[in-house]
Amino acid sequence: MTPVPYCSIFTALTPVLILVIGAFVALTLDIVRLRRSTMTVRNRTLGMVSILALLGAAVALTRQFGLPGPVTLLGQTLVVNHLTSLFNLVIVGLTILTIVISMEGDVGRHVGEYYATLLFGSIGMLLLVSTEELITIFVALELTSICLYILTAFHKGALRSQEAAVKYFMFGAISSAFLLFGLSYVYGITGTTNIREIAAQTTSSTLLSVGLLFTVVGFGFKVAVVPFHLWAPDAYEGAPTPVAAFIATGSKVASFFVLVKLLFIGFAGMQGTAFCYKFSSGWTMLLASTGAASMILGNVVAITQRNIKRLLAYSSIAHAGYVFIGFVAATEFGATSVLFYVIVYALTNLGAFGVLAALANRAGGDDMEHFAGMARRAPFLSVLMLIFFLSLAGIPPLGGFFGKFYLFAAAVQSESTKFGLLWLVILGIAMSAVSLYYYLIVLKHFYIIDGKDKSRIQTPVYLNTALAAVAVAVVLLGLFPEQVLALLKGLVAQL
Repeated sequence: MTPVPYCSIFTALTPVLILVIGAFVALTLDIVRLRRSTMTVRNRTLGMVSILALLGAAVALTRQFGLPGPVTLLGQTLVVNHLTSLFNLVIVGLTILTIVISMEGDVGRHVGEYYATLLFGSIGMLLLVSTEELITIFVALELTSICLYILTAFHKGALRSQEAAVKYFMFGAISSAFLLFGLSYVYGITGTTNIREIAAQTTSSTLLSVGLLFTVVGFGFKVAVVPFHLWAPDAYEGAPTPVAAFIATGSKVASFFVLVKLLFIGFAGMQGTAFCYKFSSGWTMLLASTGAASMILGNVVAITQRNIKRLLAYSSIAHAGYVFIGFVAATEFGATSVLFYVIVYALTNLGAFGVLAALANRAGGDDMEHFAGMARRAPFLSVLMLIFFLSLAGIPPLGGFFGKFYLFAAAVQSESTKFGLLWLVILGIAMSAVSLYYYLIVLKHFYIIDGKDKSRIQTPVYLNTALAAVAVAVVLLGLFPEQVLALLKGLVAQL
């Protein structure tokens, strides 16, 4: 093993260390100085402390791009390369936006604990992105999950929040058991927990197939695909809106990223085929069936929802199905399209939840009826919601359109002579048309239906600026998608 210079080790670990220090500083500051301050002062002060820690981590992550090459520590327990650094920056950015949204909302009495838990959750996501070792994947995933369980229950006085946390925890515990069971089988057959070494030893063993199945099932719970989705609507509705945004974005980015590594590197020889004329067992067939079911159920059930957070939950189930189309392609372009779409979806969904969080308290709730006439009461945020929802629906020239286009193109190109995955692409296009219906229903309440309350809604400048920056990013990803895709393609090729 080539020795790694101490400066490279320090550079690799600095972002995590900064966030650990930031979490303890937030806790200590809250206990020592801020407990007697007003809730607004505590919330904004500790929010700014957390943002400063995240900005420090972002600076440390940018320094990783200057490393002479990939840094591997402790048998790939921690792997730092340009792709992991990029996605860690995405997670840090999503966490910063979550905190900005939280600074304006009600996070309960335990403000220091709230922001510290958010930072620890982001640490778990950073480690999840940066590892290629099974035990570390499981530990990082559990660190992230435990933080999200706690955050979901942060409105302790609300029965809906308690119910959501219990359901999320129970389903999460079951998924962890499935995942650990699957990983233990993989280790038992291959004798290693290193993803790249697993790839060199994959065989057509029945026990290894069982391990692969349970591993995919475990991650299926984490990304909320059918039939492992039952926790998502209740968790999204019951959790504080910024927490729901964090669950729907940061955790999805990290989970899909590590799933790309597991399937495209560790289990590269066990993909099988999901072509309509030549089905064969493997993870592509498994993901094709669950992805198709997720697109159908998520979009159809979303039509019946009147609560916007539940609607976005079922929408996220459908979007997980779209992402699986890129996985089923089982090509380098498929992996690239998955990563591109995950970035676009995370930004768009966080923006939608951000607008919802900014307006729900002032509107009196988060059902559709509460947002009637909102275009007259909060015109700026209504325009942003229009951008986010049209991007989620896949309307050009926004980022969501090109995200879906690349996923579908990867599936078609994977068997360009006989179009074996055309059935999945046609289903994805049809379900995208269905999704446009319920997104337009929400926008109808914003722009067409008149509400009883005509008073203008004022929101802080810093929140408007942050959400506007997200909307600009979504538009730019739609106007210049090829440049981002080319960057990701070059980085994926180095995996």
